[in-house]
Amino acid sequence: MPVFKAPFNGYSVKFSPFYESRLAVATAQNFGILGNGRIHVLELSPGAPGVTESIAFDTADAVYDVCWSESHDSVLVAAIGDGSVKIYDTALPPQSNPIRSFQEHAREVHSVDYNPTRRDSFLTASWDDTVKLWAMDRPASIRTFKEHAYCVYQAVWNPKHGDVFASASGDCTLRIWDVREPGSTMIIPAHDFEILSCDWNKYDDCILATSSVDKTIKVWDVRSYRAPLAVLNGHGYAVRKVKFSPHRRNMIASCSYDMTVCLWDYMVEDALVGRYDHHTEFAVGIDMSVLVEGLMASTGWDELVYVWQQGMDPRAS
Repeated sequence: MPVFKAPFNGYSVKFSPFYESRLAVATAQNFGILGNGRIHVLELSPGAPGVTESIAFDTADAVYDVCWSESHDSVLVAAIGDGSVKIYDTALPPQSNPIRSFQEHAREVHSVDYNPTRRDSFLTASWDDTVKLWAMDRPASIRTFKEHAYCVYQAVWNPKHGDVFASASGDCTLRIWDVREPGSTMIIPAHDFEILSCDWNKYDDCILATSSVDKTIKVWDVRSYRAPLAVLNGHGYAVRKVKFSPHRRNMIASCSYDMTVCLWDYMVEDALVGRYDHHTEFAVGIDMSVLVEGLMASTGWDELVYVWQQGMDPRAS
């Protein structure tokens, strides 16, 4: 299976929504604590288990997350450690990038998510306790969402409703927002410890998953959220990222500080259906391809990016 060695520690990996062989990786020097960052755009070699770098962009600070535009096939957005949000066009050389840079967040930007239905706007979540809404054609953010009492680690758009998103915070709450409303529309005290990630089910727009420092993943139905639909136990340390499958309704992927990537079916009793232990440091980034069913990617602090098919060994050459 394809493996890419980055010079810095991996933080995030995202498949292109336009090209099945393309993915972007966010990396940071010195585990993201101090130093530079780099964004790698990778191409999977057709018919061979190789991966090549097509272009890379250097940054003065850590890159914590990256996402592809849903409207322009060569454009991606990056979340930077200095509080900036930068937009890159992979069709242009590195010296012509970034094509835009926004400096509004007061602290590290930890996640970025492009609106999959409207395709004209994106969200950023920051350690300054806020979420910001942006549009490509606006010189500044459209709106700032300030309710969380601590770092916001992730904000994710609902896959069907272009005005609705969820945010996961270190204040132990999951909040649901509608950009047409003045404040959050729902507050779920989802965990007793920091919530590091959240994601929406791609087939049921009322179901979300959260992951936490408490080592669990919880699945929630916003129609009745007093108790979770499921609690998934199996990771040995904090669960850094959680992601619903774009192809299978009940499937969730997760990665953890226990260095593993796990696959879950939250509707069955023995929910853990796959465990991959290919990383040798914290596993912090995971994605599943929308265009190729079963194709997964992960990255971690071991400076490696793995791409593999579900059921296969990521380390198999």
